[in-house]
Amino acid sequence: MTLMVLCTMAGFAQQADKKQPQADIQFERITHDFGKFSESSPKVTCVFNFVNAGNAPLIINQAIASCGCTVPEYPKTPIKPGEKGQIKVTYNGAGKFPGHFKKSITVRTNGVIEMTRLYVEGEMEEAKK
Repeated sequence: MTLMVLCTMAGFAQQADKKQPQADIQFERITHDFGKFSESSPKVTCVFNFVNAGNAPLIINQAIASCGCTVPEYPKTPIKPGEKGQIKVTYNGAGKFPGHFKKSITVRTNGVIEMTRLYVEGEMEEAKK
């Protein structure tokens, strides 16, 4: 009898959790290829667009790049359900060796999916002399 009561209570608790409002970040894409660019203009920027597809405000807790040469900028205020936002990513190849690169940006949110990795890559070519 006690076991049956506990199982029933656990079932109600799980149903209550499923009905809780949750944010849900949905990106248009998670990768961006800058292609080729010259080391004489080593800064390149792109934007990752997203929408809060959930039914609770979305909070981006942090966006951290895998390297100091890559800087993400993200909204610091909650994004309401249905609203759009963007994460701007700048790669600065100044002082870096020419060639191919691939960097990641780890985005942590309060959403259904708590962590998403974005990727930027490209090829910085040696400046013509």
